[in-house]
Amino acid sequence: MKISVAMAVYNGEKYVKEQLDSILMQLDGEDEVCISVDPSTDDSYRMLVKMSEQEPRIKVGMGLGQGVKKNFEQAIKMCTGDIIFLSDQDDVWKPDKVIRVLECFADEEAMLVLHDVTVMNENLSRTIMESFFAYRECKPGILNNILKNSYMGCAMAFRKELVPYIIPIPENVPMHDQWIGLVAEKKGKVIFLPKQLLKYRRHGENATDLTHSDMGNMLKWRTQILASLMKVK
Repeated sequence: MKISVAMAVYNGEKYVKEQLDSILMQLDGEDEVCISVDPSTDDSYRMLVKMSEQEPRIKVGMGLGQGVKKNFEQAIKMCTGDIIFLSDQDDVWKPDKVIRVLECFADEEAMLVLHDVTVMNENLSRTIMESFFAYRECKPGILNNILKNSYMGCAMAFRKELVPYIIPIPENVPMHDQWIGLVAEKKGKVIFLPKQLLKYRRHGENATDLTHSDMGNMLKWRTQILASLMKVK
């Protein structure tokens, strides 16, 4: 079973090498990390291209500069594996992440796996939140996750068969991870794995946030994502 990791990078030079080191140590020789790099003001692209010249499992492409959703979409398009893991640029995978997630895919009905994470401070020296699942009261269910989203992209992996249904990611959905999770629920079985398999780094430059938007935007997004989901056959 070939593994692909889809990573979106934007101004990621500070942390991305540590993240890649934690990922590559868990992959086999035929696996791959597919990185879409949006035009950045730091040296991310050049650094990653140089790393790819030394590590053939790393594949680097230029993003479209249209934001995090499209950047992840580009990375997913690059993937050729049977199971696709999503990855942010600034976290650290725990050493047993891949094997624990793959154990869940032994269930042939499983379309997507979401695992728990530990939220850490910027230098990973202090735990801010031991369990995102407990904090967010995460649980499966389409209605549950339209009303209160549990899906966190950095903690997700899904089968390649899901790709034709999630791409293109609709312009009017708030984030790629909620969209992917909901489509997976519509197309098959999702597994919520209650193990903290990732150190989620919190700092001022994160592309996504754990806080909520205002009520007006939340209502609009819920309506839009439900309308888009109804089009998935």
